[in-house]
Amino acid sequence: EALAEAAERWCARTPFQLIAAEETERRMDFYAEPGVSFYVLCPEAACGDNFHVWSESEDCLPFLQLAQDYISSCGKKTLHEILEKVFKSFRPLLGLPDVDDDAFEEYNADVEEEEPEADHQQMGVSQQ
Repeated sequence: EALAEAAERWCARTPFQLIAAEETERRMDFYAEPGVSFYVLCPEAACGDNFHVWSESEDCLPFLQLAQDYISSCGKKTLHEILEKVFKSFRPLLGLPDVDDDAFEEYNADVEEEEPEADHQQMGVSQQ
């Protein structure tokens, strides 16, 4: 549950949405336009396993390599650190410039100033 809350906080700062969180499978599914999806399998606290990221989309899967390598490297990783790495990996698919972590805050400022309703209407029209 704490992990789902951390995921929601991360989603608030990125284009991603948490679309499913299953406690029994310890799995969280994320989605962002245009069709970027992935999921995270969370380890049980007691067993000491690592997180696992994967995507059922063949278009997305190659972009997860950076995050997968990061997870398998030494040291414990937090969910937030992993999600940040995934976001950075997916920037090209999301149509965002590949930037250093410092510039991430500027991206957030831009997003908040936009009017999301206008975006949704445009998307609806273009998909019909």
